[in-house]
Amino acid sequence: MSSHGAPIPMISRKCGPLSGDAHVPGDKSISHRSLILGALSIGRTEVFGLLEGQDVLDTAKAMQAFGATVEQHGVGHWTIDGVGVGGFAEPQNVIDCGNSGTGVRLIMGCMATTGITVTFTGDASLNKRPMARVTDPISLFGAQSFGRQGGRLPMTIVGAANPVPVSYKVPVPSAQVKSAVLLAGLNAPGKTVVIEQEATRDHTERMLVGFGAELTVEDTTQGRVITLTGQPELKAQTIVVPRDPSSAAFPVCAALIVKGSDVLVPNIGLNPTRAGLFTTLREMGADLTYENEREEGGEPVADLRARYSPNMTGIAVPPERAASMIDEYPVLSVVAAFAQGDTVMKGVKELRVKESDRIDAMAKGLRANGVTVEEGDDWWIVTGCGMGNVAGGALCETFLDHRIAMSFMVMGMASSAPVTIDDCGPIATSFPIFEGLMADLGAVLERM
Repeated sequence: MSSHGAPIPMISRKCGPLSGDAHVPGDKSISHRSLILGALSIGRTEVFGLLEGQDVLDTAKAMQAFGATVEQHGVGHWTIDGVGVGGFAEPQNVIDCGNSGTGVRLIMGCMATTGITVTFTGDASLNKRPMARVTDPISLFGAQSFGRQGGRLPMTIVGAANPVPVSYKVPVPSAQVKSAVLLAGLNAPGKTVVIEQEATRDHTERMLVGFGAELTVEDTTQGRVITLTGQPELKAQTIVVPRDPSSAAFPVCAALIVKGSDVLVPNIGLNPTRAGLFTTLREMGADLTYENEREEGGEPVADLRARYSPNMTGIAVPPERAASMIDEYPVLSVVAAFAQGDTVMKGVKELRVKESDRIDAMAKGLRANGVTVEEGDDWWIVTGCGMGNVAGGALCETFLDHRIAMSFMVMGMASSAPVTIDDCGPIATSFPIFEGLMADLGAVLERM
């Protein structure tokens, strides 16, 4: 049973051409950070286009629990009256982060250098995910953590009353870990340094500078060195959230594999640390173009046009690109199933510890639908069947994972037989309008 109640099976059937404009929700990564940095600022931060999926709503509730005033004024329009760096109050109750690994890890970071005690929990999926990757570095500041075996939620964090700055080399590419350390460094005196060997999404760095923090980034022989000066006074901002490239991936990929499709996805954030999927699709031969390229709020933005692309071929995705598209590999594997030849994906062990083991979940579902998949600890290969040759017809388990659910719904739009998922409920965590948006484009989705 899913965390939202009884499972809701859904079936996706082969459909006619998809067409129209797909107005996907606001970027989830930027939405989380807007709420958190707004809460750590002085004054009123105003946010337009906030993603109102459950993950982000859980972060909004957490910021309220820490003493910030968080209010909704209309669809996507929110204000946050902050308490300033170091101003978090101790919550009266447990902080429930639902399904959100991003939310819980960023929130752990931003409270770790304040002398308060906080207990975190989540849904069945989140409570299985490893937290040591964050609790280890925040312990260097002086924070203590007490969780279940394996460093799992529920977990209590005792923040450092007298934090010290740290220098930390991120052991695996992870924007969540990097961001947690930087947020912890906000309330530590002196300079906190984070070194990452592979660049990951840089929304936290961009937004910290936008809110008035003193932060520098330098590429060195050690890697990418980020230096943050602690205890700034962050100043409230007005933020227009770009639309989420991870959500855009689903209508874009559907358009590429459904015959005759032509779909425009307006106002998509094209931060180079997030746009790896679109680069990969174009290398495979996708008819994917950028229109009206511009910059908004320090982030590159464009309108994406995706058209049916019957002659795509598999490629070897460069392992160093993984950090810029880690959440998009599931739906890329669906496109790979409709391409010709092998699509090789390496350096993707992070997929094993997402909301589910995404390599295992996609491999099982793809095989059940007639697609050949090979896999290892940090790699997998999908052998394409060619356009129009994916059998479909299977029931796929989603493992409470929104991206697995949406990926198999995309597959059903172009496979010979319908594809069914065991539960569409988790989709609401990141893309609550997915079902209606895809139906408006011409998809045939049905709750069972």
